[in-house]
Amino acid sequence: MMDFSSAQKYLLSKNQAVQTFPQDPNVGVYKVCHKMFATLTSGVAFARINLKCDPDLALELRAQYDAVQPGYQMNKKHWNTVIFDGSISDEEIYEMIDHSYNLIVSNLLDHERERLLKNG
Repeated sequence: MMDFSSAQKYLLSKNQAVQTFPQDPNVGVYKVCHKMFATLTSGVAFARINLKCDPDLALELRAQYDAVQPGYQMNKKHWNTVIFDGSISDEEIYEMIDHSYNLIVSNLLDHERERLLKNG
């Protein structure tokens, strides 16, 4: 079952991902080229992650899984909150993380994306 530590390790494995704790030591913010692609929260009954998502896919995932909800304290059209309650496979959560990261990378400025890909 996905947990905070496993998710944190996977998030940081993404090319040039960095982690900060700007407001709360229980909420990690994950960025690539200064653009956020995830937040990861511990210190609650179940760890949870906020992930950027294509709006149509976001709705599909919410309909498919009770543990996928509109993004907590985020733009609910473009972000989902995924609760690590064991109802979603690790592989599916990894795919959601990849999708979020790739959305951010695809929207980087050309020179940022080229530098990222060159250094990856």
